[in-house]
Amino acid sequence: MVNKNRMNRAAAAMGVAALISVALPAATAHAAVTPRIDLKVLVVDDGGSSVDAITSELRDTGVPYTRVLLGSTGRPVINAGFLADTVDGRPRAKYQGVVLPNENPFGEGSAEMAALSAYETAYGIRQVDAYTWAHPGVGLEYTDNGGYSGQLDGTQAAVTAAGKAGPFNYLGGQVAFEDNSALVPESYGFMGKPRAGYTSYLDAPVAGGRASLVGEYAHDGRSELVVTFGYNQYQQQFRLLARGIVDWLTQGIHLGQERNYFAVHVDDVFAPDARWSKELNCTPGDYACPGGEGKESTIRMSAADAQYAAQWQTAKNFKLDLLFNAGAGEEWKAQNGGTDALTAQLIADRATYRWMNHTYSHPFLGCVQNTAVVPWTCTKNAAGAVNWMSRADISAQIRDNNNWAASKGITTDRTELVTGEHSGLKTLPQQPQDNPNLAGALADNGVKWAGSDSSREPAQRAVGSALTVPRYPMNVYYNTGTNAEMADEYNWIYTSRAAGGSGVCEDNPATSTCLPAPLDTATGYLDYIVPAEARTALRHVLANDPRPHYVHQSNLAEDRTLYPVLNQVLDTYRTLYAPSAPIVNQSMKDTGVELSRRAAWDKAVADNQVTAYRIGKDVTVKAPSGVLAPVTAPTGTKKQLLLGAADFGTAYAGTRSAWTSPELMQSAVTLKLPS
Repeated sequence: MVNKNRMNRAAAAMGVAALISVALPAATAHAAVTPRIDLKVLVVDDGGSSVDAITSELRDTGVPYTRVLLGSTGRPVINAGFLADTVDGRPRAKYQGVVLPNENPFGEGSAEMAALSAYETAYGIRQVDAYTWAHPGVGLEYTDNGGYSGQLDGTQAAVTAAGKAGPFNYLGGQVAFEDNSALVPESYGFMGKPRAGYTSYLDAPVAGGRASLVGEYAHDGRSELVVTFGYNQYQQQFRLLARGIVDWLTQGIHLGQERNYFAVHVDDVFAPDARWSKELNCTPGDYACPGGEGKESTIRMSAADAQYAAQWQTAKNFKLDLLFNAGAGEEWKAQNGGTDALTAQLIADRATYRWMNHTYSHPFLGCVQNTAVVPWTCTKNAAGAVNWMSRADISAQIRDNNNWAASKGITTDRTELVTGEHSGLKTLPQQPQDNPNLAGALADNGVKWAGSDSSREPAQRAVGSALTVPRYPMNVYYNTGTNAEMADEYNWIYTSRAAGGSGVCEDNPATSTCLPAPLDTATGYLDYIVPAEARTALRHVLANDPRPHYVHQSNLAEDRTLYPVLNQVLDTYRTLYAPSAPIVNQSMKDTGVELSRRAAWDKAVADNQVTAYRIGKDVTVKAPSGVLAPVTAPTGTKKQLLLGAADFGTAYAGTRSAWTSPELMQSAVTLKLPS
């Protein structure tokens, strides 16, 4: 590192000289005219994971960007004409921010870097250095002068006072670097002491004090956000900082918006769920469990479990969605003396929850199945056509469940439905198409949002006039009621045949990893499975992903296996984030609306049908008719109305944001930024 430091001292000096010699673009000749700044980001991509992570943040939050891939033949040359021009006599900056792999990916003396530097200076455009090392060229001392370079796994970094007052004000303060495996290095970086002009936003302890990992370097009329550690789009340390990086880059005003979403659907409420057999390594009652006949056992919540669920919701300030099968509950009651304390308790607490239709008796709504073979197949009639559940029968399952709920004073949104096992929707490989009777039955009952399995279909799609809402399955199994059962089934799935498992993990190495040894069934669930599942769920929460998660009523029964996972997700989140960025716990309908708005927006952006720019304090956004635009702006921003103005958007994470459209008799959204 010492030799590299010496080499880069000379290179940094040459770079400064090169910047000083660059002529500014034509904007300086129009100093009296306020330039137009287009709301788009320029990404110069070297193919590395750090630039890819920032690009994913732009893409997933709806920020338009232009990507220039370094090293590709035929890529555009970054020069003054590429960066700026004149529109209607007004100088225009085509990009409001620039993302580079490092402070100068073009090489010393590069005309492209000189053009970028001049552009940033002339128009006040900011630059993110996605990953670089600590050296004076980015405002930091070398690491051998009170800093550190090396592995960062498990590092406990903290947002500085300047970071909390600035771009990372939505964080609680701590940014822990992931350390998920002692066997695999997960993060590497540099920590340097700030020099003049550098303001640290994130630092960590080093021998003799603290050193910076993220900070702003102001020099030569330019501002760079300097990141001195490597990362990918999934790592928690990046996910925590991603919002602030974009807000800093765009100076708080950009297209796109971001929230941290978390909703949990509890399927099969009122119905019992079948129980896993650790002796048979399958679930008796399932057609694919040979030898299970006569060994069936079920798991069902008790009234005490229902009381606990209501108390837990209050304590955690978090609402569960109960997806219910009233007919299955009525059948249970009939088989157990005509009374059901669970149903009585849930009805008494009905206002505590959100409720959703899961069909009356949870039948398979697709093709008529032949379960005499493994895997099952669709039966066919004499003409060779698939036998399908009828439209009338599907409609009755939806209607009867809603009517039962209404008779008990339970409020449901009849536009929402999740079918049992997502049946009726295509189920590969046996049923490669939707039940053709499903769309009509949905329309008969006014269903607009149909839950689907995100592990099968991650994207939203149409089913007749309805749209799907993909849901994440949580790795807390429906057929287990105790921690020991969870660990036993997990062992069967995730251990090799030699270690007594099914070997599925060996057969599918691309999608699963075998455990090095079976988990202790007494401790494995809480010690291993819970942290792993909580990490996965939290990763979704931090990724601006509104898709709900789903579990089953069995996970609220007996050992109540779900709560340790939810507690870890919620408690960790609330430690990481300030109160200004609460978890958004919304309905499936609201998630469906969000996903459909995003799809329309992404298409409009891809088709170059969006025009958005800032001139001084005035912001204009134009999108195709009927397409709402996601916009994020500083607190104090006003939206122009037909008469007067109003506060723009809703507050979240220190900014204001909303899906917005022009007001009456307007052709564009017009905002006024605060002074």
